[in-house]
Amino acid sequence: MANQATGLIRIIKAAKYSAKGIKAAWQNEAAFRQEAIVAILAVIIAFAFDFGLFERLLLIGSIMLVVIVEILNSAIEAVVDRIGSEYHELSGRAKDMGSAAVLLAILLALFTWGMIFWSHFMH
Repeated sequence: MANQATGLIRIIKAAKYSAKGIKAAWQNEAAFRQEAIVAILAVIIAFAFDFGLFERLLLIGSIMLVVIVEILNSAIEAVVDRIGSEYHELSGRAKDMGSAAVLLAILLALFTWGMIFWSHFMH
């Protein structure tokens, strides 16, 4: 059944669902908790140094991408686990691809942070 809410009511409901999803990720996913804490620290670090607006955008954006991808990975894992506990090649592939997406997001963040810190402090 389609959601019949429109306008502001739809936005409010969507925000509530989003908050519920973040709460579920925090309560059930250790990796999400770790990455969220790192993201908070990263935002503090991004503002603690004398970076320009674009550099801060890249620093914060890259670490937030990790958190976003982790939530999507957790959602994939939850759906796969809901389907059943027996091994299936496609279920394993879905989980592995989700994990690979998180790894690539982390590598992108590390590269971004490394390049910005290198250019800022080593030149």
